[in-house]
Amino acid sequence: MEARAFIEITRPHNCVLAGIVGLLGSIVAVGHFPELRKAVLVFLVVTLGCSAGNTINDYFDYEIDRINRPERPLPRGAMSRRTAFWYAMALFAIGLILASLINVYAFLLALVAYATMFLYAWKLKPLPFIGNLAVAGLTGATPLYGAIAVGKIGLAGYLALCAFLVNVAREVIKDIEDVEGDLAKGAKTLPIVIGEKKSAYIGALFAFLTVIASFLPIKAGVGLSYLAMVPVDAIILYSAFLILRSQDRETAHRSQKLLKISIFLAVMAFLIASLVR
Repeated sequence: MEARAFIEITRPHNCVLAGIVGLLGSIVAVGHFPELRKAVLVFLVVTLGCSAGNTINDYFDYEIDRINRPERPLPRGAMSRRTAFWYAMALFAIGLILASLINVYAFLLALVAYATMFLYAWKLKPLPFIGNLAVAGLTGATPLYGAIAVGKIGLAGYLALCAFLVNVAREVIKDIEDVEGDLAKGAKTLPIVIGEKKSAYIGALFAFLTVIASFLPIKAGVGLSYLAMVPVDAIILYSAFLILRSQDRETAHRSQKLLKISIFLAVMAFLIASLVR
């Protein structure tokens, strides 16, 4: 067993980024940096949940990863599957304990999110579109969690909606990119079930819905600070244009990467809007 496997299996870079997005959700909600104790708890609950989710995902994907990702800790024998399972459970448990120190609503949302992560890895991942919705829901819940922790939703509610919609688009387009590999392992993703062209229309639809939803904060009185979102909307629309024009693997990869970038830029735009406001 390799000690570094306990860090590696969690994919720490992604989890730290998720923790930062949760913290930014708190800032967007109240318009300033929250109480330090609460900020640290939000960051840890989100980071631990993401870490546990990645670990339990590797536990259930062991056979697939032996073929597609042999360099990961479990396939290469750096950690046993049994250890990975209980490690994930420990991370979930610690996260829930910390969530209980914030408030009851933060604890309940963490409980629902953690359970969804487990169900996604166990049963939902291979289901066409259902798995996409689960991942998008978890992404949207990240900034919302930060808002619930500080007891005010504010602009974070709009951010959560945009994050959900754009992630549905990204997940569908990413499945278009992965069609060849998914066919080989017998997965039933949306592009495999209904075709790549129809899936592209669905992905583009959710991209357009994201842009429409991004205008909602104007009703909340953000004023000219909304202009920070304009370049983000342009990137989202361009990614939709790309996937509608062509559904080849290279184009799908480019489109979903642009959407991934837009998620982080959208958080920054909402942060600017909340602070200026």
